[in-house]
Amino acid sequence: MRKELIAQRHPKSPIAEMFRTLRTNILFMTSQEKLKTILVTSTRPSEGKSWVASNLAITFAQTGKKVLLIDADMRMGRLGSLFQIPITPGLSNFLSGLNEWGIDGDIDVLKYVKQTELKNLYLIPAGNVPPNPSELLGKEITRKMLDKLKEVFDIIILDGTPNLLVTDSLVLTRLVDTTILVASYNETKKEDLQKIKKSIENVGGRIAGVVLNKIPVKSKQYSMDYYYGENTTKRVNRENKEKVEE
Repeated sequence: MRKELIAQRHPKSPIAEMFRTLRTNILFMTSQEKLKTILVTSTRPSEGKSWVASNLAITFAQTGKKVLLIDADMRMGRLGSLFQIPITPGLSNFLSGLNEWGIDGDIDVLKYVKQTELKNLYLIPAGNVPPNPSELLGKEITRKMLDKLKEVFDIIILDGTPNLLVTDSLVLTRLVDTTILVASYNETKKEDLQKIKKSIENVGGRIAGVVLNKIPVKSKQYSMDYYYGENTTKRVNRENKEKVEE
């Protein structure tokens, strides 16, 4: 398990708390609906979408929900590396009907689901790089796959491709309940976000909001926040214990 999975490795850190806040906000925004599928995408590469998708999935799993992460970036998927799970066979193999050796594959998508080291968290890796990712995702089998997976898992989070470069994620926005856009502080252009927002809405997709990533934080401030967070937890636990004893 890689160090980027902060919600698991450092659950009391301010960053982990931010992911729990994100989880809560998403649930509140969709409280009147049955939220099952979430797509995480960005404008360009290296804005942190895989990091956000992974840590958000961890926080959902920590509540006891059965969570599935799908690496829908079949061009440059990172989730296999983050969770130290082989990337093949994976999503591309299932959608194409071919295993990692080019032979007819298993048509049961559950055969491609892999258990991570974390309780309640599962992963479908990206699989072999196909020549036509957008076409694969646009097939009816993708919709049927999600319908079947929703019968098994409480939450499904898809890590998509950057939206400005290819149309893979745009295809998926029509199939999921909501989409989260990841932007990079002082890097992502406002006009790029506006362009993606319009494109998603034009195909009938829904957007939950934007996560602003890579905001600079001074190390001293981070240490103070981390220390404060730990002591707050200890104080609350102590107060709760005293109430019980009374």
